Amino acid sequence: MGREVAGACLRRGFRLAPVALTGSRFGGSSIEVNPEPTVEEATDESVTVELVDAGGGPEQVRLAAVRIQEAAKAAGCGSVVCVDYTHPDAVNGNAEWYAEHGFSFVMGTTGGDREAMMRTVAESGVHAVIAPNMAKQIVALQAALEDTARSFPGAFEGYRLTVTESHQSTKADTSGTAKAVVRALNELNNEFDASDGEALERRITRIRDPPKQVEFGVPDTALKGHAFHTYTLTSDDGSVTFALQHNVVGRRVYAEGTADAVAFVAAARQAGTDQKVFSMVDVLKAGAMQ
Repeated sequence: MGREVAGACLRRGFRLAPVALTGSRFGGSSIEVNPEPTVEEATDESVTVELVDAGGGPEQVRLAAVRIQEAAKAAGCGSVVCVDYTHPDAVNGNAEWYAEHGFSFVMGTTGGDREAMMRTVAESGVHAVIAPNMAKQIVALQAALEDTARSFPGAFEGYRLTVTESHQSTKADTSGTAKAVVRALNELNNEFDASDGEALERRITRIRDPPKQVEFGVPDTALKGHAFHTYTLTSDDGSVTFALQHNVVGRRVYAEGTADAVAFVAAARQAGTDQKVFSMVDVLKAGAMQ
């Protein structure tokens, strides 16, 4: 995902920092980033990014921040925006690192302690876009469902909701998009107490096993990068069924939305807005999607 997002940022004319944080598996290596991420070898448009192990010690990550700051200053960049697609276990520590060094950020990783992350942003004064989904069409769909739930609460009273989501096997947590959509649909069918997040999440069947993903309709070629979701509302007697589906193959749609979020949060930082935490709905409403 990192290379895909970096490519989208290059296509927008953004500068890439010369270093990025990663886990121990890739720390100490480097990658060539191209505007088209399917091209992995070096080209005239390539940018070499050194990968620094975030768990390699405080001095190592401090020096990474210094190098980012120096590179931004040398390039005449108005602000630094970090993009996070990592792991739920890492997001809070990463957010604290961004805040400590004054870096605004876009958090595309789901999971972690979101309330603690919000506090980190509020206390530090950095700006952030924090969202479970960066694809603008899916964001628009999610917002429309939330509007429908507010306008017609209980319209599907008595209907049972079932949800199935499939992502590449490396995605450790349940789809944040699925959880957000389930919350909206629950306002329509009132099946659970809206404050019971665990009950809502139990409505979601998560598929990470490749053979089962193929049975679910995922192409063999997309097993390493996809996001398939199906939501079904069925009446008590089974005579009426409503189904909603959004399936994504690849990561480009998320990368382009992430680049939109980068531009948005950089503009918010430069404008010094009082609001510090934004969602992708804020980005969409601002007309900041390209």
